[in-house]
Amino acid sequence: MSINLVSRTTTADELKASLDASVQRTRVIADRVSRASMGPQGFTLPSDATQGAEPDGPIDLESEMVSLADEQLRFDATAKLLRDTYAGLRESLKDK
Repeated sequence: MSINLVSRTTTADELKASLDASVQRTRVIADRVSRASMGPQGFTLPSDATQGAEPDGPIDLESEMVSLADEQLRFDATAKLLRDTYAGLRESLKDK
């Protein structure tokens, strides 16, 4: 019987799930940017990465780049929180 100490004492699982979701959102945005900048014959990601990403109208490249920058900031902040969570856990284990 294994004890899942990390998820019981920290928010690491939620932070990791948030990072995974951020990666998916970034892929969708990147696909839209590539289609906007290269036209209909441009590079596209595999369909599983862009599921539900079809835009209703023309793609606004500026808006997509702002979304990409926002997602990057969110990813970096979440990664720092996860790093700090693991550092705190390591520190508490050292003290014992």
